[in-house]
Formats: sequence, C-alpha cells, structure tokens
Amino acid sequence: MWQHAIITGGSSGIGKEIAKLLASQGTNISIIARNYQKLEAAKVEITANVVNLEQKIITISTNVANRLEVENAIYQATKEIGVPDLLITAAGISYPGYFRELPIEIFEETMAINYFGSLYSVRAILPVMEQQKKGQIVMISSGAGLIGIYGYTPYSPSKFAIRGLAESLRGELKLSGISVSVVYPPDTDTPQLEEENKTKPLETKYITATSGLWSAPDMAVEILRGVRKKSFVIAPGLEMTLLDKLHSLLAPIIQWYMDLIVIKTLKKG
Repeated sequence: MWQHAIITGGSSGIGKEIAKLLASQGTNISIIARNYQKLEAAKVEITANVVNLEQKIITISTNVANRLEVENAIYQATKEIGVPDLLITAAGISYPGYFRELPIEIFEETMAINYFGSLYSVRAILPVMEQQKKGQIVMISSGAGLIGIYGYTPYSPSKFAIRGLAESLRGELKLSGISVSVVYPPDTDTPQLEEENKTKPLETKYITATSGLWSAPDMAVEILRGVRKKSFVIAPGLEMTLLDKLHSLLAPIIQWYMDLIVIKTLKKG
C-alpha cells in the first residue's frame, strides 16, 4: 500500500514494530533515531521481514530535536529511496517524577524531542508530499495527551502539543491530498516504558496500573489498521476510545479517582 515509509524512533518500541509490519507488506523503509548501534540492530530485524529482494531498508542517525539534522535526514531518505508517502513520528522520551524535583532541562528536552521532533519532521516532509499531492502523516501522541497524569508533568504537555498540532493541521493538509492521523496509545511494553518505571513515582505506578499493558506488536497492528482507514484519531482499546470521545466529561471523574489513589498511597507511606 505504501511505497516508502519514514519512521522516526524506528529503532525500538512501537516504531520498530510498525517498521517490521510494513516490511512484511513490501514497503521500503527509512528509520530515523539517535543511536547508531540500535538502528543497525533494528535494521537486521526489519530486513528479516521483507518480502522481496528489491526492498530497501535504510537507517539514518539523527537527533530529532535538531531541525537541521531532521531536514537533512528527510532529504537523504528521499534521495535514496524516493518520495515518502507515509511519515510516522514515533520518536519520544518520558522521564516521570515529581514536578518540584525534576530539573528544568528534563522539561525542555522532553518538549524538544516529543513535540518539536514531530513538528520538524512534518515540516521537512511536506514539500515533497505536496508536490505529489498525496501522503499520510501519523503522529504518535499518548493517552497522557488526552488527560494530564500525576507524575507526567514533562511528558503530558508534550503529547498534548502533538494533539493540538494534528488537530490544527488536519483540515489544512486535507486540501493538499495529505491525510493526518494522531495516535493515543495506552501503556505499551517497550524499552521506553522500562526506563519510565525507573523514575516513576509510586502514585503514578498505581494510577497507570489500572489501564493494563499492551504488547508492542499488538499496538503496531492496531495503529496500522487505523492508518489504512485514514482515521484521524487512532485510539487503541476501549479505554482510549472512551477517553478520546468523552475526555471532557470523564476528566472530573478520572481526576477524582487519581486523587484518591494519591491519598491512599501517601497514607501507606
């Protein structure tokens, strides 16, 4: 279905699983991430899923928080494989903690990678997609981009920003033949989640434990199902679907429930 997909954050987690699925469907893929060793290891896994010898899988080591690096990466990918018809911005970081204890640099880095990394990628790819008058842009937000979560003060705002960008762009890019999707994944078993758990406050662990855990391969399947349909909102699972459709109504109840968990946790401590 897609000739060339560019995936930021494609060296691990959801991004890598999406790349593996696309490879099994004959898509040429460019994966963009910071760590060269992880990129090369991911390339081996992705290449194992190709269905013909003509498929191209390339890696580009890039810091998505750096606009010039992102622009160069998109240019390089387009030059090597051709005009991309699918962009998935999956690069992201999360460093939970108590607001007063987290260094301000954590907030700046999280916004730079999660939000501006997506923004730079979309800006860089738009000219070539607009020239072809077709393309799909998929931005990975989070359930934490629908409602603020205790302990995620650096992360939630960055994912809210992605939601705002996607909602603002949807109508504008539709006129150019380019579709936009925004994804709200619940907790997914990825290396990022493993890192999050190292600094996650106990209250946050109790709150997020109520939503269950998805596997990265299952999440990738669900996301691509929505992308094929060109759905604007992709909210995997019943909980995310309800939160997306009813978050303004549900927010007071969810906030009351989270406050209750925090109070109980403090009493235990």
